[in-house]
Formats: sequence, C-alpha cells, structure tokens
Amino acid sequence: MMGAHHAACGAAAWVALTTQVDVNLTALAANVPFLPESVSLGFGHLEVGPAGVVTGALVTAGAAMLPDADHHNSSIAHSLPPLSNLVCTGVGTISGGHRRGSHSIAGAAAFVVVAFTAGLWTIETQLFGTVFPGAAILSVLLVAFAAKALRIIPDGLQKSPWAVGLTVGAFIALFAPEQQFWFPIAVGTGVVIHILGDMMTTGGCNLLWPIRLKPPKALAVLPAVKSIWRPNGHLAVPVLGNAGSIREWALLVPVGLYAMFGLGAAIVAIGENGVSTLALMAGL
Repeated sequence: MMGAHHAACGAAAWVALTTQVDVNLTALAANVPFLPESVSLGFGHLEVGPAGVVTGALVTAGAAMLPDADHHNSSIAHSLPPLSNLVCTGVGTISGGHRRGSHSIAGAAAFVVVAFTAGLWTIETQLFGTVFPGAAILSVLLVAFAAKALRIIPDGLQKSPWAVGLTVGAFIALFAPEQQFWFPIAVGTGVVIHILGDMMTTGGCNLLWPIRLKPPKALAVLPAVKSIWRPNGHLAVPVLGNAGSIREWALLVPVGLYAMFGLGAAIVAIGENGVSTLALMAGL
C-alpha cells in the first residue's frame, strides 16, 4: 500500500475510534427496501474531546508510517533529517530489512512498548491539565512522517519539517487527551493499520517474524494457497492487488474523505469551544 494511503487510513482509524456520527437516512429508507433509517459512522470508544481527535489523528497517521521506517533510504527517512535518517537506519538494522521485523506482531509490540514508556512521562499543570512531554517529543517525528507521506511539505523546504513537527509536537503536549494510554493506543492503531494494509496487497507480511513458516510443497502449488501463503512465508489477503492499484484507490478515496470529515468536524468544535470560552471570560 502506498505511503499516503497508510497515513490516511491511520487518521481515519483514530477518527473512527474516537467519534460517532449518526447519519439520518429516513428519507431514503422510505423508498429503498431494507435500507436502515440511520447509519452510525465511527465507534466512539474513546472519549477524548475535539482536540484529542485532532492530536490523536496526527499521531496515528504518522504511526501508520512507522513500519516503513525499516528502510534507510525510504521517503520518510528524509522527512526530518538527520533524526529521521538515524531512526530509519536503526529500525532497519534491528528489524532485519524491509517488510520483516517492523511488519510483524513482534514489531508492532515493540513500537507500542516504546510509545507506552514515553507516555509514562507526564507533568501536571494548572492551565493545561496533564501534559505528555515524552509523547510530544516522539510526535515531532511521527508528524514529520505523516507530512512527508501526505506531501504536505515540498521536498525543497528542508527546515519546514522541523518547524511543522515542533509546532505540532507542542500542540500535542498541551492539548493531548487526558487519558494515560492515549499515545500507545494511537501508535499501536497506526502500526496495525499499516500491517493490515500491506497484507491486503500481493506482497503480504510475515506476522510471525523472526520465524518463517513456508507453505508445504504439496499445498504451495494450489492457486488459492499460493496467493495467500506466499513462498517466502508472507501471509496476504490480496483483495487490493498490487500496491497503488485501482482497487486500492477505490478504497482509499472514501476512507480519506471520512478522515477529512472527522477532522474538519473536530476543528470546528474546537473553534466553537474557543469562542464560548472567550465569551465566558468576557462575561466574567
């Protein structure tokens, strides 16, 4: 799956976890048989508030690029030089190369452990409540990953990624969700979404790395087994075909629109809350 699509899926996943919008279909249901009167978009499992939706979506979009940090010369390796170059070189060395350790259950667990450890560093403030400095520091890198994947910042502007990353990192530190475990949840969600996305393409992933289970020769010749259980031990459910296919675009266009809709609604809510707060302060 293409990098921008990974990032968009990560943002959409966080929006789905933290928001729920009921769409009224009563008018259509009257004319279309079996159509429900309403449809819920999102699950709303985490109560994080509008600011938490925005900050979490940015982190999850960046975390959805983390597994691809296993290549020292990937596009995200140049997103926040020289830090991103060092991180990608380190991840690639530890994971054994591209689409190996970082695209496995063990790799996902390692990313979550790092995020969990960073999230333990908290500071209590009177103005902003609980602040997460560790999460904010890592978010600088994650936001740069997302910005690079989504091509928000031109490649020629070398200093802009740092400016954007540091600004968003400060925003995340001050306005992140109050929940203790929001950061590892966001990182874990992004990493899992990335792995699932790659498993939906023909390349697949080796979830059991460093163990490699190859299909038995008797089964490997069967077309159905060959497409799902690859000769190199990777597992795939290639409903999207090759990366960048028309099917991938057909799936990601609505997913991206959903993420934009959720983030737009959260930003509007933040603006309304800000106006209400200023009005209240003026009344006092």
